[in-house]
Amino acid sequence: MISKEILKKVRKIEIRTKGMVNNILGGEYQSAFKGRGMEFSEVREYNYGDDIRQIDWNVTARTGDPFIKQFEEEREQTLMLCVDISPSGIFGSKGQSKMELSIEICAVLAFSAIKNGDKVGLILFTDKVEKVIPPKKGRKHVLRLIRELLTTEPESTGTDLSEALSYVNRLLNRRAIVIFASDFQDENYDKQMKITSQKHDLVNIFINDEFEDELPELGLMPLKDAETGEEVLVDTSSEKVRKEYLKKRKIQKENLRDRFLRMKIDTIELNTNTSYIRPLMSFFRRRVHRY
Repeated sequence: MISKEILKKVRKIEIRTKGMVNNILGGEYQSAFKGRGMEFSEVREYNYGDDIRQIDWNVTARTGDPFIKQFEEEREQTLMLCVDISPSGIFGSKGQSKMELSIEICAVLAFSAIKNGDKVGLILFTDKVEKVIPPKKGRKHVLRLIRELLTTEPESTGTDLSEALSYVNRLLNRRAIVIFASDFQDENYDKQMKITSQKHDLVNIFINDEFEDELPELGLMPLKDAETGEEVLVDTSSEKVRKEYLKKRKIQKENLRDRFLRMKIDTIELNTNTSYIRPLMSFFRRRVHRY
C-alpha cells in the first residue's frame, strides 16, 4: 500500500515538472533527441524536380508511370533513466538533496518523453543493479517511475558505475536515449561508458552540491563518507585546509569534465542550490544547433 505522503509527493512532482514541460521546455526535447532514422511511408507519382534516386522501379514498371518512395522520420524512441541511488545522494546543503534533484530532473525528462510518444524505463543502481522497470508509455507509468525513485531503499551502500553501464549494454538491444544521473563518485568505468556511448545516445547528468566544492568555516567538523562509513575530523577554521580542499575539488571536477569530453559524451552539470532549467535548456539548444 502506497502511503498518502508518497502519493502527495508524487503529485507535487507531477504538477511542478509537467508545468515546466508544457510551458517552458515545449518542443525542446523532440528537437534535441532525433528519431532513429527514416522509414518508408508510401509511394506517390513522380513530380519534376524529385530525387530520381527515390524512384520505386517496381511500382513504376507495374503502372507504366514513374512513382517515388516517400519516407518519414521514425520518431518513437526509448528513454532509459539510469539513476545512482547510493547513499551519497542523500546529501544536500540547501534544502534539496542530490537524490531529490535527480528525481525532479528525471520526472521532467520522462514527461517530455511521453508527451513526444516515447517509452520510458528506469534502472536504479548502487554497486549493483537494485531495480529495473521496463520501458512503457503513458502518464500512469511515469508516475510509477517517480514512486519507485521516491521509495526504493538501496540494499547496498557502494557505487559501481561500470556495473550499471555494463547492465545497460546487455539490456538494451535497440538504440535508446540513456540518461545517466550520478555524482560520479567512482573510477574505472571508462570502458563500459564508451561502449554505452557507441551503442546509444548517452547523456551524463552530473549531480553536485556546492557544499562539496567549498568547506564552510565551522571549526572542527567530522566529515563522513556516506558509502564507506569512513569518518575524519577536519579543522575548517584553517584557511590552508579550506584552500587545499577547494583546490582538490576543482581538480576532481575538471578531470571529470575532461574525461567526458575525451569520450565525446554530452553532460549536464546540475547543482542542488540552483535551478536546473537554464542548464537543461542550454543542453537542448546545443543539441539542436549541432544537428
